[in-house]
Amino acid sequence: MKPAKWGRLITAMLTPFDRDGEVNYKAAGQLAKHLVETGTDTVLVGGSTGESPSLEPKERGGVLEAVLTAVGDRAQVIVGTGTNSTRDSIKLTKEAEVVGAHGIMLVTPYYNKPPQAGLIEHFSLVAKATRLPVLLYNVPGRTSINMLPATVARLATVGNIVAVKEASGDLE
Repeated sequence: MKPAKWGRLITAMLTPFDRDGEVNYKAAGQLAKHLVETGTDTVLVGGSTGESPSLEPKERGGVLEAVLTAVGDRAQVIVGTGTNSTRDSIKLTKEAEVVGAHGIMLVTPYYNKPPQAGLIEHFSLVAKATRLPVLLYNVPGRTSINMLPATVARLATVGNIVAVKEASGDLE
């Protein structure tokens, strides 16, 4: 697996909505351009900052396409494809790969509260379903499950799991 070329600054982008509550794809493209013009070299769409649990799969794909078009080859684009369903996460990941994402981010499955062995199984299955580099996202304040260091160590043996976004608040 080639190392991810995500750059030095990954910015989690919000998803803009219009007054009717619909995703504003034009504004998403404009925001992505602004982020790149001001120093971001990798844009992350469809994460928790981007309202991922609120987006329909079609909307998530639309935001990804809008951002990829807007930034062209000036930046890398990572998309959050993690859900609380392994099957849905794999489907979203495969769709992101077809559209042209440069990587995916997988959040710990929210609501379900799987044990650490379940996290390993979930992340491994999704990672093995793609050639894209994978960023794991540990955010127990939003998901109610904390991915432990031993679990991360086990997952590091999966070839395309290349990074962790650690948001537990515990630096130990």
